[in-house]
Amino acid sequence: MLKSVLLLCCAVLVLSCKQSKENTTAYLDYSQTDSKLSGGNKVIPINTPLGVYNVWTKRVGNNPSLKVLLLHGGPGATSEYFEAADSYFPGASIEYYYYDQLGSGKSDNPNDERLWDLARFVDEVEQVRVALGLDSSNFILLGHSWGGILAMEYALKYQQHLKGLIISNMVSSIPDYVKYANEVLGPQLPPEVLKTIRSYEEKGDYTNPAYLGLIQEHYYPEHILRMKPSEWPNPVNRAFKNINYPLYLKMQGPSEFGVVGDALLKNWDRTNDLNKIAVPTLTIGGEFDTMDPKAMEKMSTLVQKGSYLYCAKGSHMSMYDDQETYFNGVISFLKKL
Repeated sequence: MLKSVLLLCCAVLVLSCKQSKENTTAYLDYSQTDSKLSGGNKVIPINTPLGVYNVWTKRVGNNPSLKVLLLHGGPGATSEYFEAADSYFPGASIEYYYYDQLGSGKSDNPNDERLWDLARFVDEVEQVRVALGLDSSNFILLGHSWGGILAMEYALKYQQHLKGLIISNMVSSIPDYVKYANEVLGPQLPPEVLKTIRSYEEKGDYTNPAYLGLIQEHYYPEHILRMKPSEWPNPVNRAFKNINYPLYLKMQGPSEFGVVGDALLKNWDRTNDLNKIAVPTLTIGGEFDTMDPKAMEKMSTLVQKGSYLYCAKGSHMSMYDDQETYFNGVISFLKKL
């Protein structure tokens, strides 16, 4: 009897190992993809009102039913900071795509403000979707920060192409974001630091290195990424170093301490439209985020099929300072689609 049990256990183990090997082999098989020659890299031509430009994408893995397109923040940052996903998504057999938006990273930078328009960025995402062959049977958008704005706008126009939506560390109202920064997070700064910051803002001196230095020293380690700046992960440092600052300044403003000046996004608010989003939607908020985690939780109740992932140790970059919670929660959501 014992011998039979041992033989059965061995057979199950061998079969399990064989299936695991087959799954791994299939996940890493690029033989039928049009980006095989370039290791998953694919440059996609994008039609714009000013002509055709190229954007860069990179595919990782194969999964016919789960294909995640990553929308980075900024505007004007790069997809580099999503590299933390490499530690989690392959093990879960999730196919995912790095993508630098026009004006960012490895993509073309026309350096023309006429292209820095929210509606145009939405149409760009749609062109990328078509070029990558993604559809409602497999296509999930994961938008972080500004990418969350872009993801919401895309869903409101093109949700018929989506299987699921993830809005990471982004509220549905810029005025609410600014109010939270001014009334809740700002007063948590040392009084003299806040007083000096406000003095620069009163003069409209938003790009003064001293103003930006105070925010980066006192605000960012508390609410952007809760690590000593000297210990920030390399992908984050590269994404910040390579940011298209003129694009960022025009649309977001000079820093993550709210949206100030005449930034194009300052009045953006889609809260009243969230009930139009019918695809399964996950919102993600961090306790120490630059944006109110309760507002991000509320968003999950305003969409038709929402759920919320709370990162108790996380800030705006919760994929780093509460990494296990973040990626395990994202993977759980994806596996239920």
